[in-house]
Amino acid sequence: MAGIFINSCNTDFLNTKPQDRISSDATWADGALSTSFVLGVYSYLGYGGFEEQALADYTDECMFTHAGRNINTFTEGNEEPGALAWMSATYYWDNMYAAIRAANVALENLPNSTFDDASLRDQLLGESHFLRAYYYQQLLRFYGGVPIVDHTYGLNEDYSIARNTYEECVNFIVSDLDQAAALLDGKSTVDGRASKISAMALKARVLLYAASDLHDAAKAKANSSVLSGFSNIELLAYSTGDQQSRWQAAKDAAKAVLDAAQGYKLDLTAPVTPEEGKMNYLSIAMGGKSAAPGADAAAAVELLFQRTSTTLYTQEDNWPLGGIHYGINNGPNGYHNWAGNTPIQALVDDYEMMDGSKFDWANPDEKAHPYTNRDPRFYATVLYDGADWKPRPADVSGRDGANQVQTGYYTDGAGGTINGIDTRESPVENWNGSRTHYYTRKFIDPNPALPDNQSNGQVIPWPFIRYTEVVLNYAEACIALGQDDEAKTWLNKIRFRAGMPAITDVGTALRDRYRNERRLELVYEEHRYHDARRWMIPATTVGRGIKAIHVEAALKPGKSPLVPYKHDETVYDYTYTVQANTENETRVWKDKMYFRPISRDEMSKNAQLIQNPGYQP
Repeated sequence: MAGIFINSCNTDFLNTKPQDRISSDATWADGALSTSFVLGVYSYLGYGGFEEQALADYTDECMFTHAGRNINTFTEGNEEPGALAWMSATYYWDNMYAAIRAANVALENLPNSTFDDASLRDQLLGESHFLRAYYYQQLLRFYGGVPIVDHTYGLNEDYSIARNTYEECVNFIVSDLDQAAALLDGKSTVDGRASKISAMALKARVLLYAASDLHDAAKAKANSSVLSGFSNIELLAYSTGDQQSRWQAAKDAAKAVLDAAQGYKLDLTAPVTPEEGKMNYLSIAMGGKSAAPGADAAAAVELLFQRTSTTLYTQEDNWPLGGIHYGINNGPNGYHNWAGNTPIQALVDDYEMMDGSKFDWANPDEKAHPYTNRDPRFYATVLYDGADWKPRPADVSGRDGANQVQTGYYTDGAGGTINGIDTRESPVENWNGSRTHYYTRKFIDPNPALPDNQSNGQVIPWPFIRYTEVVLNYAEACIALGQDDEAKTWLNKIRFRAGMPAITDVGTALRDRYRNERRLELVYEEHRYHDARRWMIPATTVGRGIKAIHVEAALKPGKSPLVPYKHDETVYDYTYTVQANTENETRVWKDKMYFRPISRDEMSKNAQLIQNPGYQP
């Protein structure tokens, strides 16, 4: 008992430090540990847009091939607070507020940190202001005005808080970005981390959205009965003020970025060749990282803020080469890929002809050769029947000596049909082929030296913000302000880089041409979802439903089938038939879909929240 008494008085063991934690005092006393904490705030960016499902599936860009992923809950207009559709972690309410809390922790502690490097302190403060602003703008553009939480809560505090108005949220975000730009001024830029320019560019985006019709109360109400009946429109739009002044602010913010940085090959005075245009666009999509023949590393200048391209920042390090597996998620099933997010016909049809005219199925020549003489960006974005692609895996190469995508159905010369090896009826894999008979090419590294067409991952950066977006933002603001010539000057810079001719439209025609230009240049970069809404045109975009292409090849008279098959217009006559596809979803547009619902769990936790219009309480 004496031994027990002596041991019971020795309480040193109660003061041991956990081996898997670092104390707050230690963190903010050390520059490296403070940096590590702020880098942790970046982790809420996740994969960027490289998740298995894509936001493009909620637009007229793509459809998701695999059923049962809760995509149709949204696209069929059935989402409710108690029955949420698929949401990305990059804007999910809970995840964003967790990220904001982490940023608030840094912003509260860094001013009182005791490490000696004042320049590093300013940089970390600037990055934290930027990240808080980024996460808030994600919430704002999906949900409208949200509660502004600018400090950390302690235990036993009242966590109930009302939504701030849309205008208050914009002002808060812009203030954070102005502070970030000032603190990051003169600091070195590192891939994947915030900079002065990225803060300025995000400000330009936020102000562009703020100037748009969806966020002008009078126009929002005039264009939507659901919004007109919402008694708290200030949560979603400006209820006072001048929209033209907001357009001017958006223009000025974008021009400040254009004057302070430069994009990739935007100094041209005439179109490049079609092949150069294709390679320019491919180089941009690769973020300057691909070693594919012809890819240009200089295109990395486009990226103002990116998901880092290093394999050190990944949730998939168990894959043999690290990185993300975007290629296997989306590539053709004849390469043992999964055909996840596939282009739909509406996107393909919106690519112009090389002379700048619209593609037209009523034109016999264009109908007979729909993939000929199109905007060069098409060939860097979409894989279609007969498109050249990478070498097939060893077990498939005997079926395709030409390395061409096969999404059609070809006569065998004996009354039967050969199913293309990238169809859902493929002899290679018949469960994961495209339902639209197209595949995504953009963001998949075309380097033929990479094994199994990306089955082992890739390290292409995700473009959260790129210079060309800011150019387009500037052009849009100019058009809204009646400054057509200035808008065309900058739009033609983009088109010349892509190999496309100058545009000469004015007025409404210029606005519509601009919108299509933005659609194609920024395709799959998570802009179309927001653009269609803020322009208040989604009934004519996602509301069109899904159409696919059906390709058949018949032998020309006197010709014999090619074995193995390859695309050859001297041997086969090809027919292309556009068909509706409702296998996974029958798309509709309902005006409640302008904004996502706040989940029932959040509404139950916070009695002060007001639900978005059109949804159950």
